[in-house]
Amino acid sequence: MAFPVDLRRCQVLGLAGTAFLALGGETAGALPVQDLLTPANVRVAVGLVGVYFGVVLLIAAWLLLGRLVRSAEPPTPRALLLVLAVWAAPLLLAPPLFSRDVYSYLAQGAMVDAHMDVYAHGPAQLGGPLADEVAPLWQQTGAPYGPVFLGLASVLSGLTRGEIPAGLFGMRLVALLGVALMAAALPRLARHSGADPSAALWLGCLNPLVLLHLIAGAHNDAIMLGLLGIGLVAALGRWPVLGAVFVTLAALVKAPAALGLAAVVLLQMRAGHSPAKATLTTVLAAGATTVAMTAAAGTGYGWIGALDTPVSSHNWALTSLLGRATGALLEHVGSDLAPLAVPAWHMLGLAITGILIAAIWWRLRPRPVYALGLSLATVAAFGPAIRPWYALWGLFLIAAAAPTTSVRHRVAAVTGVLALATLPSGSAADTGQLVLAVSGGVLAVVVLWQAHQAAQAPTLGRTA
Repeated sequence: MAFPVDLRRCQVLGLAGTAFLALGGETAGALPVQDLLTPANVRVAVGLVGVYFGVVLLIAAWLLLGRLVRSAEPPTPRALLLVLAVWAAPLLLAPPLFSRDVYSYLAQGAMVDAHMDVYAHGPAQLGGPLADEVAPLWQQTGAPYGPVFLGLASVLSGLTRGEIPAGLFGMRLVALLGVALMAAALPRLARHSGADPSAALWLGCLNPLVLLHLIAGAHNDAIMLGLLGIGLVAALGRWPVLGAVFVTLAALVKAPAALGLAAVVLLQMRAGHSPAKATLTTVLAAGATTVAMTAAAGTGYGWIGALDTPVSSHNWALTSLLGRATGALLEHVGSDLAPLAVPAWHMLGLAITGILIAAIWWRLRPRPVYALGLSLATVAAFGPAIRPWYALWGLFLIAAAAPTTSVRHRVAAVTGVLALATLPSGSAADTGQLVLAVSGGVLAVVVLWQAHQAAQAPTLGRTA
């Protein structure tokens, strides 16, 4: 007997998951330095178990909702948006989860507000309470973000006057705006691509990674993807220049979104414009937007040289792993080339990325939205740095344009794995923390199994 599924049940189960996330995050999240407890503290241990208990409940609710979306009577996009709002509600006032990047955003915004060169200096140059919240790895590192996001962060810094709680809430509101734009764009992109809008929303917006990292983590990838989605919608209609403007705004948050300009060109060509006209109008719109926004933000063009800022030889990107393994082997045989291993693999990864992107666009020219999704997924997979939320770059558009259900199933499987990949504190895991995290997840599985058995019991009794 299958576990009974209805929209209300999915809504309540996901709400329970995000509520446990929020409660567990109060002690195990990426808290301000003054509120941090030692990992050995009992409250932190309970919080960590609670967070992973909530993550597994949320994943289960999402998978059950996926079954409902694929049923004979799927929920409407409006009903799914209500589910998203319910699931997100407990996270609005929760502490940052799974990353401390939001503190870097606030510090960088304060630096721009103070007319400091945010690309030449790290948050340590700012000093004070905000800088103290930034992870040590990024204290001396310039910002990798474009002038649109840094301009937003600067405005927020001025409004909140450096108050950390207000700044965190403000950044979460910016992330929520990005998610709202994503949700507005997805159904339209799906209809254009011949896909089911409800299925696109389920995979692209109700995805656990969106809730865990874009909302709970307040990552600026949300506003990047939201602007990118709205830009593509505009380009699908009668406003290709406006589409180029929005896509450029997205790229001026985080650079990978610039690939969307290729989609804008192809969409114009499909509408009957000549390649020369489509390319010229897109380039002019992008150039004018870049100049205007850089001048408005007052950051200068240092962001161009800072595009490799996220690169760290110690991250878990594929090319970094291979580079470290190669370096260790070279050291073992006494070679002087060991220090060059990681940079060499990074360069090779970039070359592979370029080749794959060229092949994708050549083969999928008639399907620019899908080509863009695969290209962004390639950048995340083979780039020199990776975080779980980078998977959303490609997933967002693949959700709208994937040609088959099997593609969506594979993407959903990757999502489930990545949702479990990061500690709520944003720090590296030790053995004890891993045991606690696994315990929380296993406890959730046990509870779900007992609920499944309880739901079957009345039916079995009637059958008997």
